[in-house]
Amino acid sequence: MARTSWRDLPRWQRVTTMALAPVEVALTIVAAVDLARRPARQIRGPKAVWWPALFVQPLGPVAYLGGGRRS
Repeated sequence: MARTSWRDLPRWQRVTTMALAPVEVALTIVAAVDLARRPARQIRGPKAVWWPALFVQPLGPVAYLGGGRRS
């Protein structure tokens, strides 16, 4: 399989990538700050499992923010 360069991508893919990248970064930062500040008793599952999960884009931060925190 040949490597695809940035210029080879269709315009819609380049625009989508550039639009979503900051959203993924923001979600990861928000989730990481929340995980660092939140006590372990307010988190579903161990913190040690959530840290690496945050870097599985885009599902990790969404999963943590959506279901990993207790109210």
